[in-house]
Amino acid sequence: MADWTETELAALRRAYASGTTRVSYDGKSVDYGSAEDLLGRIRTIERDIAGATRPLPVAGLAGFSRGDR
Repeated sequence: MADWTETELAALRRAYASGTTRVSYDGKSVDYGSAEDLLGRIRTIERDIAGATRPLPVAGLAGFSRGDR
């Protein structure tokens, strides 16, 4: 898990929804260059959360048959 907080994620989502690129939380302020940068940070945190709660996939072996052999 990275060094993000639920407070940061909530602030990022609020900022994105309101159309601003300046985010303030826990006494900190961050200016993102664009809405895409802000959305990228949100997605990074969401992927981190999903990866932390989702079990690793199980690898399998696929077999194929043409039917004539």
